[in-house]
Amino acid sequence: MRKLIGVVTEEEKLEIQSLFERKNGLNELAKIVTVENEMLYEKLVKDLGETGRKFQDWWDYMASQYQWEQCENGNWEINFGTNEIYLVCKE
Repeated sequence: MRKLIGVVTEEEKLEIQSLFERKNGLNELAKIVTVENEMLYEKLVKDLGETGRKFQDWWDYMASQYQWEQCENGNWEINFGTNEIYLVCKE
C-alpha cells in the first residue's frame, strides 16, 4: 500500500534531496574503495555513518513535526518533483 500523507516545503525537500544524493554517491563509492586505501576507506565509513544519521534524523524530525501516519514495517518516501510524502506499508 502506498498512501499520500503530506507535503513538505521546497526548503525541506532540498535538504533531504541533498542528503539522498550524498548517501547514494557514497554508496557507489563504497563499491570501489578497498580497505587497502585505509585513509580513504576510513573517511568513507565515517561519511556514510554521518550522512545516514542525518538522513534518518530528517525523517524522524519531519514525522514528528507533521505528525505523519506510520505503519509497522513501513517507510516514508518523497516525490522530489512534487514534494509529496508517501507512506509505504508492506502487506
